[in-house]
Amino acid sequence: MTLLNYWHYIVLALIFLMSLGGILSVLLKQENKKIAYSMVFSIVLVGMFLAVFSIIVVDKYTKKVELSKLHNKRLLGTEEISYSGIVSNIGKFPIGKVTFEIKLVNKGHVSGNVKAGSFYKPSGFFDFFSGGFGISSKPQTITKKFTVAKNLKPGTAKAFRVYFPYPPYFRNTAEFAKVYGH
Repeated sequence: MTLLNYWHYIVLALIFLMSLGGILSVLLKQENKKIAYSMVFSIVLVGMFLAVFSIIVVDKYTKKVELSKLHNKRLLGTEEISYSGIVSNIGKFPIGKVTFEIKLVNKGHVSGNVKAGSFYKPSGFFDFFSGGFGISSKPQTITKKFTVAKNLKPGTAKAFRVYFPYPPYFRNTAEFAKVYGH
């Protein structure tokens, strides 16, 4: 669940008042009822769009989270990789949910060094027709998202550790990590 702060309520109240004013002016000034109903529907639709968009924008500028002390460790016995770190709420408002996103990219994509042997390309008769009948290929980019904290108060931090399967065919992996609050 998203935590709303007073900025959310102020923006939503302004949007509601503008929509209400538009609806009242249409109902008082428009004599044709068919046109009036379509105009009211349009005003409500635009108001709902603005409300959703404003929640996203206010979240972006009021919910600030920072990632620190990120470490990874590859567990060869279970073919997994673990990431651990600390997320901190550096803003002035509580954050309902903190999401950690990690993106792993196999060699060749990041450095611009794309050679013929850098990528695995499945080939064969079944891949030519209908995508190989459900036989999976080996992706070169993996993105995982994890919820690492809930209800993080301003000025507090929380340690986390996540695990996920590591592809054994990855070599010289580049990693891109980010966190964001909802």
